[in-house]
Amino acid sequence: MLTQFEHFAVTEMLGQPDSPPRANGTLCFGSEWERTSFGIALALAKEGYFEWDDFRDELIASIKRWEDEHPADYSSWNYYDQFLTALESAVVKTNLLTASELREFFTLGDQVNQ
Repeated sequence: MLTQFEHFAVTEMLGQPDSPPRANGTLCFGSEWERTSFGIALALAKEGYFEWDDFRDELIASIKRWEDEHPADYSSWNYYDQFLTALESAVVKTNLLTASELREFFTLGDQVNQ
């Protein structure tokens, strides 16, 4: 069940260029990291670390950059890749982490998963 903020965030995106994948009216996640990324973005916005609309602007820009770089080939498209790119940008812009701290975090995560 969605909280009031989560419901607002998701419905705000419906029918927009940054609308998340859905099936039968519910959000679709292809893997756990996608679900986790979405949850982290919602939690950070809900707690006031950044405005949801600012995050959405980052997401729309990320999607546009990807589309501009892949005008004819959508075979590698993954909405949550762009979602994660936007989340990383929002985290750095709001000074939650620096870009180098973020890279270190993901490097450590890759080492743990090997």
